[in-house]
Amino acid sequence: MRPEQVARTLELHQGGATVPFMARYRKEATGNLDEVQIQAILDRFAFLKELEERRAAILRSIEEQGKLTPALSSALHNAKTRTELEDLYLPYRPRRRTRATMARERGFEPLADVIWGVAGARWTTPLTEEALAGGRDICAERVSEDAALRRFARGVAARRGVIRSTAKDPAAKTKFELYYDWSEPLASVPSHRALAVFRGEAEEVLKVTLRLPEEEIVAGLKQRLARRTSMPDQLGLAIEDGWKRLMSVSLEGELRAELKERADAQAVEVFGQNLRNLLLAPPAGSRRVLALDPGLRTGIKTAMLDATGRLLETATLYTERSGGERAAAEKQLQRLVAQHEPELIAVGNGTGSREAETFVRAAVTDIPIVSVSEQGASIYSASEVAREEFPYLDVSLRGAVSIGRRLQDPLGELVKIEPKSIGVGQYQHDVHQPLLRKKLGETVDWCVNLVGVDANTASPQLLEHVSGIGPVLARRIVEHRNSGGPFPARRALLEVRGLGARAFEQCAGFMRIRNAHPLDDSAVHPERYALVERMAKDHGVPLRELIGNEALVDRIDWRRYVADDVGEPTLRDILAELKKPGRDPRGSFEPPKFRDDVQTLGDLREGMQLEGVVTNVTQFGAFVDVGVHRDGLVHVSQMPPQKVKVGDRVRVRVVSVDVERKRFALTMKGVSC
Repeated sequence: MRPEQVARTLELHQGGATVPFMARYRKEATGNLDEVQIQAILDRFAFLKELEERRAAILRSIEEQGKLTPALSSALHNAKTRTELEDLYLPYRPRRRTRATMARERGFEPLADVIWGVAGARWTTPLTEEALAGGRDICAERVSEDAALRRFARGVAARRGVIRSTAKDPAAKTKFELYYDWSEPLASVPSHRALAVFRGEAEEVLKVTLRLPEEEIVAGLKQRLARRTSMPDQLGLAIEDGWKRLMSVSLEGELRAELKERADAQAVEVFGQNLRNLLLAPPAGSRRVLALDPGLRTGIKTAMLDATGRLLETATLYTERSGGERAAAEKQLQRLVAQHEPELIAVGNGTGSREAETFVRAAVTDIPIVSVSEQGASIYSASEVAREEFPYLDVSLRGAVSIGRRLQDPLGELVKIEPKSIGVGQYQHDVHQPLLRKKLGETVDWCVNLVGVDANTASPQLLEHVSGIGPVLARRIVEHRNSGGPFPARRALLEVRGLGARAFEQCAGFMRIRNAHPLDDSAVHPERYALVERMAKDHGVPLRELIGNEALVDRIDWRRYVADDVGEPTLRDILAELKKPGRDPRGSFEPPKFRDDVQTLGDLREGMQLEGVVTNVTQFGAFVDVGVHRDGLVHVSQMPPQKVKVGDRVRVRVVSVDVERKRFALTMKGVSC
C-alpha cells in the first residue's frame, strides 16, 4: 500500500467512515482498497497507538526513577514490538522482594559487579559462601532481565522448543485420549491441536509442559557473557541459575501465551470464514414456508410463515404415539397445507428429523422438503430477542419459526443468534473472547452490507449491522416505521430521530426501499443519483428505462463522467449495478438431496456414496451432514485440492462407521459425480 492510501483511509476513518462505506463508496480516496486491506490498516493503527501509549508510560516510569539514560531512551524509542518494550523495562519494573533484592540490601552488589566483570569493581571483604550466593543471586537476576539475552533465549526456545501433554489418569476414557502421550515442535503445532491440549489442561485431564533446549540456551548465554572476570566459575553458576530459576520460567509463560495467541488468531480466522459462508448461503427468498422442529416424545413443533416471514399459525404434531394420534397429526398437517399453500417445507436437522421427513412425505407428496440446520435455534428461542418478537409463544415453537426463517433468509435470521453459538468454528469457546467478538462483528457487518437490507422489513438485529447505524438507531428506525408506516424513499430515513446527515451518508447505499425512486432499490448511493440521471438524459431515455437495460448500459462510456470525486472504480460499480439493480450476491437456492434409505447412523455402510452439505470447516478437515443426525468428518487428507466451504453441496464416500462412539469418517477422493 502506498503511504497516501493509508493516510486517506485513516483520515476517512477518523471522520466517522466505516469499513464497508470506504470499501464501496470511497474507492478513489483509498486507492481502490478492499475491506480486508482497509481493516488491516485500522488494526495496525490500533496496534501502533497502543504501543505508543505503552512506550510513553514506560519512559515516564523510568524517568521518575531517575534511571533514564540516553542509550536506554534510544532503545525504547526504537523498539518495534510490545515484547521488546517489556524486555527493556523489566529491570526497572516495580517488583516484589526477590533473592537479588535481599542480597543488595545486605551489601553484596559490589561482589556481583566483580563476578559480572564490571571494570574497576572491587570486593575487599572476605569471600564467604553467603556473600558468593548473594552475588550470584544478583547476577542471575541480571541474566534474566537483560533484553539482549532474553531475545536470544526466546528465539532458540521458540525454534527448538517442544510442547508435550500427558494424561493425569492414563486409564480414564475421555475425548483427549489422542493427547495422553503427545508432543510436537512448538514452532509448527497447528492451532486446533494447541487449543485441544489447552482445553484438556483446563479440564484437568492433561498435564501440558514445554521442553526447551536448555543446554543449547545456557551454552549460548555463557558465550554471550564471556568476558574478563576474575570469577568465571561463579559467573557460570549464576548464568545456569538465572536460566533455570528465573528466565526459563518466565519465557515458558510467554511462549505458552504466544502459542495460545497464535492458535486463537488462526481459529478465529477459520470461524470468520465459516460464518461468512454460512451467512451468505443462498436464500429461498419470498416463499411461503411450513417449518418443522422435530421431536419424538414431545411432538413436531410446526410454524406456518408467509412469504415475508410473518407467523400465521402454529401447531404440535404427535407422530410417535398411538395410531389415532398419528392419524390426527396427519390430518392437521394436510389441513395446514391446504389452507396456507406453502411452497417449501423446512425440517430441522436434529433428533427425529428423518422420521419427521418420512411422516411429511407420507402425508404430503407435492411440496419440496428441505433439511435446515437447527444449530443455535434453541439459544434463539430462549433469548430476549425471541421473547420480544413472540412474547406469548412457547419456547419450542419459537425454534420452529427460526428454522423456517433461516430457509427464507439465512442472513436475516442468523444475525439474531450470538455467532459463537451457531457452531461453525473450532474451539470457539476457548479462544480469546474479545478477539472472537471483534472478528465475528466485522464478518457480520461485511455480509449485511454486501447484501443490503430492506429498510421497511429488516429486524433491528439486522439493521444494527448496517454501516453507520448501530443498535440505538436500528431500534429508532423500526419504531419510526411502526408508528408512521413504511419509508417512502431513502431520504425519508433522515426523519428518524438521531439519524443525521453523517449517518445517512454512511448507511443510505446499503438500505433498500422498494417501489420508490428507481435507484432506491439498488446499491447506487444517493450522492450519485444526479450522475445517473445525467447518463439517462445523455442517452435520451427516462431513468427507469436505463435501469436494467444491459444493452444500453454497455454503450455508456464511463470516461465521459470522470470528475474530481468520482473515477473509474466508482463509475464501473455504478454501471454494473445499473445492469442488474438490486442483485443478490448470494446465488440461487438449491436444496440438498439425502438418500431415503439412509436415515440413521446404523444405515451407513462402508463404501456407500452419498450427497451431503458442508456444515463446518476446520484446519483438520470438514464436517458433512448426510442426513443421519450426526455430521461425518472428512479428514484434510481425504479432501480435494480445491477448498470447500460451509454450505457447499458435496459427494462423499463412507470410509468407516463407529456406531458405539457415534462417529463416521468420509472421503471426497475417488467419488463419482
